[in-house]
Amino acid sequence: MVRFLIIRFSSIGDIILTTPVIRNLKNQVEGSEIHFLVKEQYKPLLASNPYIDKLWVLKGSLKDVLRELKDTGFDYIIDLHHNMRSAVVKNSLGRVSFDVDKLNFRKWLLVNLKINRLPDKHIVDRYMETVKLFDVKNDGRGLDYFIPPEEEISITSLQKPFNKGYVILVIGAQHNTKTIPPEKLELICRTLKKPVIIIGGRKERETGEALIRALPDHHLLNGCGKFSLNQSASLIRQALLIITPDTGMMHIASAFHKKILSVWGNTVPAFGMTPYLPDPVSEIYQVEGLSCRPCSKIGYEKCPKHHFNCMMQQDFEKLVSTANRLTD
Repeated sequence: MVRFLIIRFSSIGDIILTTPVIRNLKNQVEGSEIHFLVKEQYKPLLASNPYIDKLWVLKGSLKDVLRELKDTGFDYIIDLHHNMRSAVVKNSLGRVSFDVDKLNFRKWLLVNLKINRLPDKHIVDRYMETVKLFDVKNDGRGLDYFIPPEEEISITSLQKPFNKGYVILVIGAQHNTKTIPPEKLELICRTLKKPVIIIGGRKERETGEALIRALPDHHLLNGCGKFSLNQSASLIRQALLIITPDTGMMHIASAFHKKILSVWGNTVPAFGMTPYLPDPVSEIYQVEGLSCRPCSKIGYEKCPKHHFNCMMQQDFEKLVSTANRLTD
């Protein structure tokens, strides 16, 4: 038996993007036992993954989980987070580790000097490089997301006309400079032909309600804060199409090979985290030629330049036209 510990503490998209490593290690290394260390709030993402033999959860202090990890006897550590906290785990366990190259200096060059020295390689492929010495190959099946049966939402349980097909509109993101502005959300909802289910967290609840108040004659369902992460994934799996910023929900949609229209604000596809193996008709929308973009590799609460042109200048009319064509 070969016992692996994979480390990726957060966040939604980053964790989903590790799933090919999990699956391919399990399937291609004979006698492998796969353990995964993740923060407690992200446990639902992996709790039903059949390729994980044991899921370790970081609830508070790292010391608490380290005591148990030391007694487990890992052979190798696959560090897909590569930060100070994962370094503490590796040093404490004293096992051979293989670390992802996060290319932070090259990202810094692109953000601060607008010099692009990043490889044309998706983060999934860079994750896979960490296990190449085990002769593990990418099977080309894409990302995984497993929904517990009790959290599946039957489309027939939705009110009419949503049970006949709908578009998912993701309005939440970890950073505001990734989100679609409210006035553009209203434009999208007003001109889409299909019913729209709005997805986001509790903090986006009021934005969703404002859209419904502004468009009382349109078929909108506000799911912000109403559905769990797995329930949202279930709705995404059954949707006709997903419109989303660069968010974790975008990567969940990719796991189901959905039609995705992704809208990129302050981040850029060059960072290597575009939708991975979605439906081939999927499209990326971004404003080319902005001297201030990317302004961050993650995002801000507000546009540093106070104009938010990376979202305000998006061609949302074209996006909606494409969405209507793909769902007709």
